[in-house]
Amino acid sequence: MASIFKVASGWRAQVARKGQRLTRVFATKAAAEKWALQQERMLIDGEVSRWPRKTVLQALDRYAEEVSVTKASPHAEQLRLAAFARDYPHLARKPLTEFSPSDVATWRDDRLTKVSPAAVQRDYGLLRHVWTLSVKQWRWCPSNPWSDVKSPTGNPARDRLLGWREIRALLRRCGFKTGVRPQTAQEIVAWAFLLALRTAMRAGELLSLTGQTVDLERRVITLSTHKTVRLVGRREVPLTPQAVRLLRVLWHDGPLLLITSASLDAIFRKMRNQLLIENAHFHDARATALTHLSRKVEVMVLARISGHRDLSLLMNTYYRESAEQISARLSRR
Repeated sequence: MASIFKVASGWRAQVARKGQRLTRVFATKAAAEKWALQQERMLIDGEVSRWPRKTVLQALDRYAEEVSVTKASPHAEQLRLAAFARDYPHLARKPLTEFSPSDVATWRDDRLTKVSPAAVQRDYGLLRHVWTLSVKQWRWCPSNPWSDVKSPTGNPARDRLLGWREIRALLRRCGFKTGVRPQTAQEIVAWAFLLALRTAMRAGELLSLTGQTVDLERRVITLSTHKTVRLVGRREVPLTPQAVRLLRVLWHDGPLLLITSASLDAIFRKMRNQLLIENAHFHDARATALTHLSRKVEVMVLARISGHRDLSLLMNTYYRESAEQISARLSRR
């Protein structure tokens, strides 16, 4: 910012920008203003010339094309990046060098009025990584403004467990038949749901199963791609006897559950709504399975089954036995 003020010997012009300060005295105010304007423009041009003039939208597009495509669910992440550009065009048009922490805070506070804190937290992490690459790898801007703004706190962990009456009702509504390979999309959803309860696997992991990934002799499923593959690598899931019986019916050389993730989710929600079952998600089958398994195996074994690296998450989220229940089991022993 430039400032002009009267002094005893004439007019003093002062220019200050990001720690740099220049000052000079002139005989006339016009000369002081002209010099100040030139110096301020030179400082700005010097800053900009260090970084290419790339916009936020260009960074989002590059991330979607080069980084998102390497992930397990690229389309979902690309949609989230596109949503930022669509819903906040004034921010997307900004040069990266001019995107400030106040812009981050404005985006965060507005998003919190529309979606849950957990959803904002996921988008925050994604966008922060876009800027991290822009700074460290692409050299498009000098600093990451997301590092100066606090991320919103996520929602509390879900504590919904599915009761066996609800499970049986969902299976019946989907047309599940014991020992009969599924033919319709609803029947496939029923088998996927029951497998999730017997294996504690995620929906995406179940839909990736083929005859080659299921070893019924060893009673092990091998997952080469899954949500935490970058952290834990290839994962082997041990099978319960109930899971083995289900997989024997499904087993053949191709995909065992031929349905898309979107269709599975839509059909499950439709069946749930028809049965008037409240607050139930397909993923709750995994939580229910892990909760039941936590009463049978120790936490290290449970982590091997689930693929978690954070043991505290298993202890605090999936082990839900009350003090009274533990006391009763100790008395029985």
